[in-house]
Amino acid sequence: MGTEAKKKTNSITKLFDSFSEGGVLVALVVLCIVIGCINPVFFSLKNVIKVLRQFSSIGIIAVGGAFVIVTGGIDLSVGSFMAFGAVGTAKLVSMGVEPVLALLIMLALSALCGLLSGIIIVKLSLNPFIVTLAMMNIISGATYLISNGIPIAFNNYLNFLGGDAAGIPVAIFVMLIIMVLGHVVLSKTEYGRKVFAVGGNAKAAKLSGINVHKVKCSVYAMTAALACLTGIITCANLSSGDVSTGSGYELNVIAACVIGGCSLDGGQGSILGVFIGAAILGVIKNGFVLLRIPASWQTITIGIVIILACVLDQINRKKK
Repeated sequence: MGTEAKKKTNSITKLFDSFSEGGVLVALVVLCIVIGCINPVFFSLKNVIKVLRQFSSIGIIAVGGAFVIVTGGIDLSVGSFMAFGAVGTAKLVSMGVEPVLALLIMLALSALCGLLSGIIIVKLSLNPFIVTLAMMNIISGATYLISNGIPIAFNNYLNFLGGDAAGIPVAIFVMLIIMVLGHVVLSKTEYGRKVFAVGGNAKAAKLSGINVHKVKCSVYAMTAALACLTGIITCANLSSGDVSTGSGYELNVIAACVIGGCSLDGGQGSILGVFIGAAILGVIKNGFVLLRIPASWQTITIGIVIILACVLDQINRKKK
């Protein structure tokens, strides 16, 4: 029996070694079980869909955030790009621009602004934290100029992005599609390998022929576009473009990535891990509501979880 037990333990260990997201997945399962035992409503289909809808916005942007962090960067401007996408699209539509064209224009503008952040970072060798913080303020100011701080009505066929399809929010489908695409690109393509190489050792990547500057610029452009898309989905859901859209999302996105196993030192991370990290944030927020715990404790708990995730990441890196 002792030998069989050891074999089972070894097989489980190998399983988790091959599945790097195993630890956070276990944490998510335990968290769900605890909340569900206290309040069975948590496991109802209606609530599960609600949880998925709640963290879908974070999940979409976190795909781009994962690419940025894997390269060793950070992006604090995503919340502002959400508001920019929501307000800008609503404004263009109110001026008579075709909704789809308005959406494409805002995605392109956001990607260009994200690209600009990347160019400044790589060409001037500036800290991504400072550059994206500055871009956050620039985009936020531009959003206020567009709307004068007043919500802009948004009522057209694009509102389906904020609605339901077969009883399931469209935002969930969008998140899943982007997650799958992000996973394939990051783990199965040459571009994804370049992203990991740049984050692992930029100098070595450059010597091997990788255009490090191009890779870094591209991930900031991608993240800005995804944040803009998320803002448009939020705008469609609320039927209004508001400057307050996306407030505080930059920290939630970073939290989802870090909890999901993305190392802030770069060179490590996965989209599946990011999905689990975003799910943990969604479950914590939903659980606190069901258990009637004050909202302020959500922020405290998430902060503690982020610190623990960073500590575990450092421990794992030292072991390696």
